[in-house]
Amino acid sequence: MKRLIRIIDGISAVVGGLAGVMLCIGLVLTCGEILLRTAFDRTLFITDEYSGYLMCGLTFCALGYTLKEKGHIRMTIIHGIVKDRKRDYLDTICYAVGCIFSAFITFHTGQLFLDSVATGSQSMQISATYLAIPQFFMPFGALIITLQFFSEFLKSILVLKGDTSGLVLREEIQDLGR
Repeated sequence: MKRLIRIIDGISAVVGGLAGVMLCIGLVLTCGEILLRTAFDRTLFITDEYSGYLMCGLTFCALGYTLKEKGHIRMTIIHGIVKDRKRDYLDTICYAVGCIFSAFITFHTGQLFLDSVATGSQSMQISATYLAIPQFFMPFGALIITLQFFSEFLKSILVLKGDTSGLVLREEIQDLGR
């Protein structure tokens, strides 16, 4: 079980790195557009469209990594009330619910992707981009967060068993900021 957790955590880290690469590509694309418009009175024509695709892709790809690093915003009112072992049980239940919910999202974004593949949908923009390519990152990223929720669920089970040796467990930050 610990090996599976480390594999899923590693996958989330790699896909989080992919999200960072997408962010850099979007930055370069936007800077190129600004440079072309300012210096040469020209445009790339695709900057808005592709920046949108990249933003969607990087958002979905970063979800699993953000969960692994405990970076998602959480409502911790109940955590403040529930202490010790009960909190561990609460976390286990929450991770299970999150896994089911993200599996639901994975299924439906996968349906959207497969529909675009089947119909050969293209964007209405000048690039006529085959929409299955940018839409691929939605079910892919949703699958990664589903796996990460499963990994966090397994970690919480190991915490309940008291068998956490060899695992990297991140704690929630209690104050603002990191």
